[in-house]
Amino acid sequence: MAIILGIDPGSRVTGYGLIRSVGSKLEFIACGCVRTSSEDQPPRLKQIFTELCSVITEFKPDEAAVEEVFMGRNAASAIKLGQARGSAMVACLSQDLPVAEYSARKVKQAIVGAGGAEKAQVQHMVKALLSISDTLAEDAADALAVAICHANTNNSLIKMAGASKFARRRLR
Repeated sequence: MAIILGIDPGSRVTGYGLIRSVGSKLEFIACGCVRTSSEDQPPRLKQIFTELCSVITEFKPDEAAVEEVFMGRNAASAIKLGQARGSAMVACLSQDLPVAEYSARKVKQAIVGAGGAEKAQVQHMVKALLSISDTLAEDAADALAVAICHANTNNSLIKMAGASKFARRRLR
């Protein structure tokens, strides 16, 4: 059994989602968004770090997974996104959480079966896979998708290795 924290980083909105993975069974724990309030980048990064540290302290996940930066046409936006991603990763690492990274394409493929899936398709499948009936914020749904991708990747690696049991322990 492992509690996985998924993170969808953004400089204005960073989504997070927590799931419990028990074998191939996934259970929803919580999700939400860190909505930054400042216009300046440094205070945003601090807010992302601080709020994610609070989430980690409250839910005590065993591992974390973060979506990689997508390089679009705007280099300045990609840099800000990378900084937000770094802030999120440092929050996890400061709490001794192992961090895995996944591309958006890999996450979409793991959830929907197609790397070019639309956000609405991902959101629909996340709700179906975790039996969530409530409306999810887009960034929170993306973060849950990252967590599901990580859980499925771990399960696949365990099966490929032929392991019948696998213990997950937090390193201290």
